[in-house]
Amino acid sequence: MGLNHTKAAPLFIGIDGGGSKCRATIYASDDTVLGTGVAGRANPLFGLSQTFESILHSTELALIDAGLTLADSKSLVAGLGVAGVNVPHLYKEMAQWKHPFAQMYITTDLHTACIGAHHGGEGAVIITGTGSCGYAQVGDKYLSLGGHGFPLGDKGSGAWFGLKAAEAALLDLDGFGPKTALTEQLLNYYQVNEALGIVEHLAGKSSSCYAVLARLVLDCAHEQDEVAKAIVKDGAAYISELAKKLFTINPPRFSMIGGLAEPLAPWLDKAVVNKISPVMAPPEMGACFYARQCYDSVEPN
Repeated sequence: MGLNHTKAAPLFIGIDGGGSKCRATIYASDDTVLGTGVAGRANPLFGLSQTFESILHSTELALIDAGLTLADSKSLVAGLGVAGVNVPHLYKEMAQWKHPFAQMYITTDLHTACIGAHHGGEGAVIITGTGSCGYAQVGDKYLSLGGHGFPLGDKGSGAWFGLKAAEAALLDLDGFGPKTALTEQLLNYYQVNEALGIVEHLAGKSSSCYAVLARLVLDCAHEQDEVAKAIVKDGAAYISELAKKLFTINPPRFSMIGGLAEPLAPWLDKAVVNKISPVMAPPEMGACFYARQCYDSVEPN
């Protein structure tokens, strides 16, 4: 089966490329989902070849899911929300890619997450998953905060929580830090019995390898471990301050996205929690909205 569309009404594919996975969804003109595919991480900070491979793989899976052929990618208009393209040279290299689509429009994954969260409308969003960052757009005003990447930034993210847990456990094991339940949790998680066992599992590893430890930190904090509580309070305070900065341009809606959005909520400032609105659409639909906007602005009626 091939694509059946006119120039005036092409099919769009929205692609959300993040630090842990890449999700592609093909939409009909009425926003019906035709097919979805998920592949590995697509942050060009970790290598452009991996990014391109993940985009292609997720696209192929979405085409198959939609009952289309791989050749049909040449007829799709693609919107890409990709982590890391806020770095100028990475955006330039992405834009020069000999992609398989009819047209391709690139922006940051944070931008498309915001567009999706508010169904194409104005608003603000914070992503708290493997990484952390915030974005708000109201009229011609916008704020883009954080998103500097692990380990330089991403405070309050899963990777940051994991890093702080490992630091605390290693200090405890060497006798330089307070006793903490995190130590036993990490030793058990990696099935080791000494500090170097933890180091062996984490040294030189990616942000996603640290992010899997975030739940251990939250669990220990819930059990009133003082070290874990201090880590969670510090991360949550940063996320709260990030939200308050976004609020300075008065976004009409505010949403939080990512695996830590819900478990972090009890630790955030009440003023921030009270402003949280449900996400209206996923980031890949935001990428589709972005592509439609760009396509309509350049295509003749």
